[in-house]
Amino acid sequence: MDFHQYQEQALKTDQVPTKNEHGIIVPLLGLAGEAGSLLTEYKKHLRDGDAHKLFKETIAEELGDLLWYVANVASKFDLDLEKVAKGNIEKCRARWGWRDSLQTDISTTGYIFDGGFPENECLPRHFIVEITEVNQNNSVKMRAFIDGQQIGNDLSDNSYSSDGYRFHDIFHLSYVAVLGWSPVIRSNLKLKRKSNPRIDEVEDGGRAIAIEEGLSALVFSYAKDHNFLEGVVALDDQLLKTIKNMSSHLEVAQCSLGDWEEAILTGYEVWRQVEKNRGGTVVVDINIRSITYQ
Repeated sequence: MDFHQYQEQALKTDQVPTKNEHGIIVPLLGLAGEAGSLLTEYKKHLRDGDAHKLFKETIAEELGDLLWYVANVASKFDLDLEKVAKGNIEKCRARWGWRDSLQTDISTTGYIFDGGFPENECLPRHFIVEITEVNQNNSVKMRAFIDGQQIGNDLSDNSYSSDGYRFHDIFHLSYVAVLGWSPVIRSNLKLKRKSNPRIDEVEDGGRAIAIEEGLSALVFSYAKDHNFLEGVVALDDQLLKTIKNMSSHLEVAQCSLGDWEEAILTGYEVWRQVEKNRGGTVVVDINIRSITYQ
């Protein structure tokens, strides 16, 4: 039996079939009640152990009751339970699916936002960045080089304390690797898509650059409060949703919450090594969504 059939059959046993407030509150209260019953059965299992002989049968019954109320609520709001279930799976895959590709060693194709543009307007699909640290005017600064040419400006922490933010170009490079996106790196490498004035203005212009820098600062503040994400395997959903909202009008909006989580976690893994060693070699490969430290 599929969800659509189940919903139709469940609706035939609805004792309060109206869609007014009374008809809606009954299944909503039913959901709360059955969830409580489910917890009660588990409490009994923890207390009584094997003496609770009908544990699995009772849990199955409680889950069935929960499913009935879920189907009924969907019906009361004119929702197709089959579509609700499919939408939920899609959301879960978008949020967590990237972990499966890592665990199963499946190569994931990267995002390409500059396909069809001239080569001199495309991000390089594979490149190596050398990161060094210099002392200048009583300030510690970072420099980044590709093929011996410096990219961007010397960067300091811009802080009263040394917190390693001078190496934050790693985050932009991680966005390139995993998301195929970084207005900052495009600007630094002089790869703005000027052949399309509208794309150049909106996607590669000053506002997009400011948003990316803002996102990097936002995540850095969060990371600083969480040991710079060392040992962290999942990010706060609200943080990821804020990032999505801030970039919702840009091409990177195609990327999921899971994509952003992957970009941030892998970026900080590399950043921690760069910060520890005060520099090093970073390899970016868009084709396999990879950024690594050597």
